[in-house]
Amino acid sequence: MAEHLPEKTEGTDNLTVQRALLERPKISIRFRVAGSFFLLFILMSIITVAAVFFISQFRLKLQFLEKVGSYAFEVQQARRFEKNFFLYRTNLSDALANAQLAKTLLARSAPEMKSVVGEKKYRSMKENLEKYEDLLSVLSARMGDRPGEEGAELRQTEANLREYGVLLVADAEDMIDRERLAMHSMLNTSMMAAIGFLIIMFFFMMYMATIVISGILRPLGRFTQYADRIGSGDYSYITPVRKYRDEYSNLAIAINQMIRELKRRQDQLIQSAKMAAVGTLTSGIAHELNNPLNNIGLTIEALTDGFDDYTDDDKKRMLGQMYGQVERASSTVANLLDFTRKQQPAFTALDVGKIVASTLALVKNEITLSGVELDLKVQEGLPQVRGNPRNLQQVFLNLFLNSIQAMPDGGRLDVAVSWDEYQVRVKVSDTGPGIPAESLDKIFDPFFTTKEPGQGTGLGLFVSYGIIEKHGGRITVQSTVGEGTTFSVFLPVSSDKAEKAAPPAA
Repeated sequence: MAEHLPEKTEGTDNLTVQRALLERPKISIRFRVAGSFFLLFILMSIITVAAVFFISQFRLKLQFLEKVGSYAFEVQQARRFEKNFFLYRTNLSDALANAQLAKTLLARSAPEMKSVVGEKKYRSMKENLEKYEDLLSVLSARMGDRPGEEGAELRQTEANLREYGVLLVADAEDMIDRERLAMHSMLNTSMMAAIGFLIIMFFFMMYMATIVISGILRPLGRFTQYADRIGSGDYSYITPVRKYRDEYSNLAIAINQMIRELKRRQDQLIQSAKMAAVGTLTSGIAHELNNPLNNIGLTIEALTDGFDDYTDDDKKRMLGQMYGQVERASSTVANLLDFTRKQQPAFTALDVGKIVASTLALVKNEITLSGVELDLKVQEGLPQVRGNPRNLQQVFLNLFLNSIQAMPDGGRLDVAVSWDEYQVRVKVSDTGPGIPAESLDKIFDPFFTTKEPGQGTGLGLFVSYGIIEKHGGRITVQSTVGEGTTFSVFLPVSSDKAEKAAPPAA
């Protein structure tokens, strides 16, 4: 049995997987199917030749049986005319003619008869027939010279003729019985051969079915699972399952190449969505930078105008204020650069609460400018989850921005982070206009948006959905028109942390 390698390997390199798929010995499905049909052709040819041979042998035996029947008929005719002679003194010449004809038939069928009864038996039959014929010839000559002669010699001749006649008839019937028995044996043999062929064909068809199932249908089922896996966002490569490769191996190589390209395109899409979110944040970031710059400018102007009038302590205090404003601006720029930086999607243990808090810091000015009231609640004892902090930050940023943009005239944004034994839940609720019921099923589709033209790409929720799926979690939405919308993100608790932690009492 082939050693089954794992079919899901998150960190497996594409080149390593492709090499593993190619380095196996090649046994193609076409070769196996063609070989099986060739074996079936050989088997059918053997059966056909055997059947033709059997039919030809059976026909020869049937012809021989006809010859033996003719020989037996001539012997019986000779005996009938012989009896007529002794009863009515007629037909002696007819008896002699039939005996001579039987002798001719015996000579013509000598090889076949020898193969049936043997050389010794054949010679005995031939000698008996010759003696029978000689007795008839002698009797015929004698009756021609002395037609009315009666006596002991005639009775002895009659007794000898009857003795040899009985032997000839018995030998003929014995040959017929032997040949019939041989024909019955051939028929039984052919019947057993037919049953044996049926059994062989059954097992051969089982073998063919095994080839079809194991070589075609079972891999087809696996590739259906691969397609479902890829469709759900799991882009792990397909690794070898069997010791040999076939056409499905080439398909696996092509799918792995497609997965590699999908990963690359997905990374590009995530990065593009990030830049779109940064564009949305521009006004808030500008305000966040403008305030500390204005404060620094005013402080420098005041310090310049009254430099000689300020005490050293006042100057230090004003310089400290400027340094604080510089730190504030630098922090804003650092957060923005950190968010937009392109990194490998490495998974680490992280605190979702901190990710949510840092993301809210990015949209702080958006919240302030929109007049939105923020309420953040983080349950104590929050366990860690395994994930990529930048990708999760992008998910929460998309959700926060969507909620803020849904409340341009102000409202309430409730963000709650809670957990149980198995998962961490981040609930983002707003008091916006809500989403119509007919749009809820499409909300995570690419390029679908409920915003005005030019105000959204329709990629944010689509990318967020893919990121959460890749983290082994799920994202749901509930909305009521006129009341608001709630997005919930569920992330599985890291296993090592889950073993140590227990949810606090309610």
